[in-house]
Amino acid sequence: MSLFNNFDVSGSALSAQNVRLNLISSNLANANTVSSSIDQTYRSRQPVFSAMLEGVNGDENSNGVRVLGVVESDKPLRTEYSPEHPLANEEGYISLPNVNVIEEMANMISASRSYQTNVEVVKTSKNLISQLLKLGQS
Repeated sequence: MSLFNNFDVSGSALSAQNVRLNLISSNLANANTVSSSIDQTYRSRQPVFSAMLEGVNGDENSNGVRVLGVVESDKPLRTEYSPEHPLANEEGYISLPNVNVIEEMANMISASRSYQTNVEVVKTSKNLISQLLKLGQS
């Protein structure tokens, strides 16, 4: 593995964490949305990551992380008794998303630290290549 492959691995990880942070933002933004129907209620979304290993798919440059897709949480939705709410159903209940704000905040901290770590890997790799080029000039 060459030093330049570090950029590919870190770049794909940065991209994956960006997707994760966007989904967390969407989850937090919709955490308190109200719906009259269970079918229309927002559900928490999470990314599915996969490691790409060199040569597995016959591709020599396939190291890194790949986002396979986004899945909706199968946790039960929250319901709240609020008969005066305009979106309440016949029994007086409103449907709320299954977003756990505390869990999402912990995921956001984890994702931002992972993003930060990969930025540091890119910076360190850049500095190592720069130092190597300086050695070649001497």
